[in-house]
Amino acid sequence: MKGIILAGGAGSRLFPLTLVASKQLQPVYDKPMVYYPLTTLIEGGIREFCLISTPHDLPRFKQLLGDGKAWGLSIEYREQAKPEGIAQAFLIAESFIGNDAVTLILGDNIFYGGDTFQKAFGEFNGGATIFGYHVTDPERYGVVDFDAQGRAISIEEKPKQPKSNYAVPGLYIFDNQVVALTKAMKPSARGELEITDLNMEYLRRGQLRVQTLNRGFAWLDAGTSSSLFDASAYVQTIEKRQGVKIGCPEEAAFRQNFLSQPQLDALTARLPKCEYRAYLEEIVAEAKRLKKQV
Repeated sequence: MKGIILAGGAGSRLFPLTLVASKQLQPVYDKPMVYYPLTTLIEGGIREFCLISTPHDLPRFKQLLGDGKAWGLSIEYREQAKPEGIAQAFLIAESFIGNDAVTLILGDNIFYGGDTFQKAFGEFNGGATIFGYHVTDPERYGVVDFDAQGRAISIEEKPKQPKSNYAVPGLYIFDNQVVALTKAMKPSARGELEITDLNMEYLRRGQLRVQTLNRGFAWLDAGTSSSLFDASAYVQTIEKRQGVKIGCPEEAAFRQNFLSQPQLDALTARLPKCEYRAYLEEIVAEAKRLKKQV
């Protein structure tokens, strides 16, 4: 399975911050925002990536992430000249997807807790899988409704009168039909290829699976100034309390065996003296200690 990170858009909700840098390059506590969705997919075993952004911002992402080889990954880049809906990503990345299944994650979505996504990637065998997360303000999102047996029966984009409190967060898994289905879609009234319409097509075909995320799971949409601040405060609280980092691609790649312990050691040694390096040094030291015990 391959992974797409959609990091485009105008970033108008974060103005004037986005005059300086793309929304997905803004700091969320101690790391660039894009580190978080990247890490989420690495934790799920994804190692082939396509990052989509604006022509103006792509050079900055390339400077930050490179080709991914330092982390045992492969990262390609595609331009989104004009934002025309989330589903547009599948057309832009058609050659990258090839004959594979694909997961798409939005670059301003931060997830933490549990192994729901990892299991979903491992169990995926066709169709589409999306997720439902209980929120207090569902009218801001795509909303999924369920029947008495817990089966999804409808998905509406930002409804004025939501039928449920379950929003669809920005991580989606699709089989290889997704490119052809997107090509057959018509733009919505606002001129976009809506991800909700794509999900509904899979639902009509009886090929959509919706998994609800449990109460211990955190989903943060860092697309506004207040939510960006909240996300930073959340990450700081967890990291200070638990002594672990959220959104650390080096650690995630090491845990997935994309990087060996000597490779992580060498990678860490090239970093400047800082808290981030000190954390990775602790990971390396622990790995060495455990290796001696074997």
